[in-house]
Amino acid sequence: MPDDRSPDGVVRVPARNPSPLTLDGTNTYVVERWVIDPGPADRHHLEAVLDAAAAGVEGIVLTHEHHDHSEGAPELSKRAGGVPIVAPGDGDEVGPLRALATPGHSPEHVCLLHGRICFTGDTVLGAGSVFVAPGGGSLAAYLDSLRRLRALDLEVLCPGHGPFVWEPARKLDEYIDHRLDRERKLIAALDAGARTREQLLDAAWDDVPAALRPAAEVTLEAHLEKLRDEGVLSDQNAGFLH
Repeated sequence: MPDDRSPDGVVRVPARNPSPLTLDGTNTYVVERWVIDPGPADRHHLEAVLDAAAAGVEGIVLTHEHHDHSEGAPELSKRAGGVPIVAPGDGDEVGPLRALATPGHSPEHVCLLHGRICFTGDTVLGAGSVFVAPGGGSLAAYLDSLRRLRALDLEVLCPGHGPFVWEPARKLDEYIDHRLDRERKLIAALDAGARTREQLLDAAWDDVPAALRPAAEVTLEAHLEKLRDEGVLSDQNAGFLH
């Protein structure tokens, strides 16, 4: 059984917005009167967040702007008396939290540090892997962000979706290895003559369930964008992209 106990001083309030990408739903956290990622604009969820913040809410802080994390912020702010909504940048201090830039899933994404506790938003999930799309996201930036977190001495990860992660280094190593293994499979498929997206998905995402195949196709585009930017894709094997 996974160790899903809460870190001291952290209250988790899961939203009821399950999906293949949000897992059981978005995790909202309360730390020292600050709410992290208030989640969807669902009345029952926002009431649960206010109940969890028994001492009141001083402010709201976002890891990133995706609606499943931020949609409820305006209404929660209103219900809490007009408290500020903060989207911090790298190194910003917000209440008891310090922001660390972790672009990749989205350009503005940050993780939030509270001592050795890290609130990861959508940089690391409690289960499964993170959706990275080309354009707004960046696989190269995402890998750099994972390595930046790996260099820290962390006790626990509090993800935007899924259970707490009490072995941060191991999880981050798994995430990095997972992405690099996909890339190795993708390059091998290209070298073997694969030229369609279906062929590449069959070769490098052969373990993905059907429900996540569309997300895998978008992630494939992010991998191809990274390889193109790095000059790995030649004119010959990049022809199918046009």
